[in-house]
Amino acid sequence: MNGSKVLMLEDDAERVERFNAVLLSIAPALDLIVWDTAHRMIAEVDELLDDARFISLDHDLYTESDTDPGDGLDVAKFLADQPPHCPVIIHTTNSPRAVYMTGALELEGWQVARVVPLGEDWIEQDWRHVVMQVLSGEEKFDPQED
Repeated sequence: MNGSKVLMLEDDAERVERFNAVLLSIAPALDLIVWDTAHRMIAEVDELLDDARFISLDHDLYTESDTDPGDGLDVAKFLADQPPHCPVIIHTTNSPRAVYMTGALELEGWQVARVVPLGEDWIEQDWRHVVMQVLSGEEKFDPQED
């Protein structure tokens, strides 16, 4: 688990800026690569998995176009078909889908943590806490529970 990239599914530009700021403050050498649609991430992520330190997935995605952006469960199912490469953090308010995402990944041996986006500073506090655990190499996360 010594990859140099953080792979993320997230459709909100303001949140991406906040994720990036947190990552820069704790691990400036890591590159954040973000997709705003599940379909694009699935099409492009395969070649990056070997260099991934961790993956962070949202579920509900919105786009201004008529194109279906897919969702985080699509990506989780794709990843579940791959050998586990790195930990996955699921950051979504959609609790039922987070359970499906977690189950799909854990059944195939992926290490998964959940961050529930609650409050104004959940990225700076809760997501940061789990990322610090991931980067420290802890075997078990202390994920938030719903």
